[in-house]
This record gives sequence, structure tokens and C-alpha cells, in this order.
Amino acid sequence: MDFKELVQQRRSHRKFTEEEISAEDVQLLLRAALMSPTSKGQRSWQFVVVDDKLKIEKMSDAKEQGSQFLKEAPLCIVVLGDPMQNDCWIEDGSIAAYSILLQAEDLGLGACWVQMRARGLNDGTPANTVIRGILDIPENLDVLCVIGIGHKGMVRQPQNEERLKWENVKVE
Repeated sequence: MDFKELVQQRRSHRKFTEEEISAEDVQLLLRAALMSPTSKGQRSWQFVVVDDKLKIEKMSDAKEQGSQFLKEAPLCIVVLGDPMQNDCWIEDGSIAAYSILLQAEDLGLGACWVQMRARGLNDGTPANTVIRGILDIPENLDVLCVIGIGHKGMVRQPQNEERLKWENVKVE
């Protein structure tokens, strides 16, 4: 499909089949992330690929809402950055994460971004701390998001062109 079609088809998927993701597809997902543009060409993001069901289940409980569906994902990619090394780590990580989402769609996979930065548990424990402990992530790295990826377990309709908010665009 062409890019116009790809962005229209890409939707968040939170239901997955039990089918594993092939090593070739995992490599293509990471390739897309590693090719994403970064501020000053720093490429300072890092990624952790998780396919261990127990670790994924623990990560799904890193915040109170919006992450529980990860338990069903056969694969997660954690997007990390070092705020002291790169003041654009959030932007760079976001671009890389979206590259992963587009590549997943292109491969026919379902995926959904789970925001972890500035999120956490009701007791005040940051999601960042929880995930850092599960995956033994160094203290200098912060977790931006976790992307749950799998074979689509549901059908989603493409974005509806008629619902685009063109009124939110100003042309001068």
C-alpha cells in the first residue's frame, strides 16, 4: 500500500492473537526505529525488545490505566532515552515509536503505544521506576513508552476522511 493508505489504515490495536512475531518482523520493526530522524543526528534513543510473557505481564501493571492489554501482546518494545544526554529525547523517541507503529501496520501487525513517561501507580510509584526494575534498565535512562505488538485480534475500520478536523488547521 502507498503511504496515504498506510496512515489511513493504521489504528491502535489492543487485542492480539497468540501467534508469535517472526524474528524477521522484529528486525524490520527495529530497523524502522533505528532509521528514524533525531535531533542533531544524535540517535541516542534505546530500545528493549521483550517477548517474555512474565515480564510483559508485570509491565502491564506499571500504571493504573491503559496498559493492561499488554498482557495479551506477544511482543513489546520499550522506548528509552537519556534526558541528560539529549534534551530532545522525548521528541526523538516519539518519532521512533511512530516509525515502529507504521512499520507494524505495513507488516499487517497490530500495535498500540502505551504512555509511560509521567505516568504511574496510585501510590505515587512512577511507571518508569516499575519498568526499570523489571528490565534492569540503568538509572540514566527514562522510559517514554511501551509499544504492544502482535497479530491483529480484531478488525478496525480505517480512519474516516469525513471526520478529519480541518478546522484545526490554519493557513497563512
